Amino acid sequence: MNAPTAADRIWTAALVIIGDEILSGRTQDANLAYLARWLNIQGVRLREARVVPDDMEAIGAAVKACLAAHDYVFTTGGIGPTHDDITVDAVAAALGLPVVYHPDAEATLRAYYGDRITEARLRMARVPQGADLIPNPETGAPGIRLGRLFIMAGVPKITQGMLRGLDGTLEGGRPVLSASVGAWTQESRVADLLSATQAKHPEVQIGSYPFWREGRTGANFVVRAVDPQALRLAVEALMQGLSADGIEPVEGEL
Repeated sequence: MNAPTAADRIWTAALVIIGDEILSGRTQDANLAYLARWLNIQGVRLREARVVPDDMEAIGAAVKACLAAHDYVFTTGGIGPTHDDITVDAVAAALGLPVVYHPDAEATLRAYYGDRITEARLRMARVPQGADLIPNPETGAPGIRLGRLFIMAGVPKITQGMLRGLDGTLEGGRPVLSASVGAWTQESRVADLLSATQAKHPEVQIGSYPFWREGRTGANFVVRAVDPQALRLAVEALMQGLSADGIEPVEGEL
């Protein structure tokens, strides 16, 4: 049996979503799905997500707990110019760090806003001491990197721009690959087949996602793996098993 290599290690991440507006239902989070897909490409798996209110203690406790459990932690929300944007203060307090104005962030904001700069906008240059900046190609107000912690905006377009700037900068394992098989069938009919296929192909993960459309019941089966050959063999086995049960599979999602 071959010894595990560094690439075989599973790197994990957590997301802390910050904001009363998320918990109230006023705003729907759109960052979790994008971050999960982006992390897969980096060879990191999103293993946990928490939603916390605009509360100093809640933010700090969530960040500390996630840092203790995962390789990387991302936060979204609460780094804007208003009084309720308290993420920087909460993180700094939790980690025992002072809050300072980052000179490069201040210069970027002054250049972006020009004579429209205000004290409120300069709040976005505040960082926990020792932090680095994450470039923001959308509005100039940077994100913050503090070791394994990434503090980003809540606006999806801004968050996505920040993540693009981080491409290839995280240490991780092999990217997670995926393939889908769709079929017009009830999950209950193929439950045993899915279990048997999973047992015979332990290198992969198989997820089942039902849907109802056109008055019919169907399901998409998503197979995930880091080894492309293992992925291919599991997909082939699943499609053969469905066909043998009299169910016509479709490669890809229905």
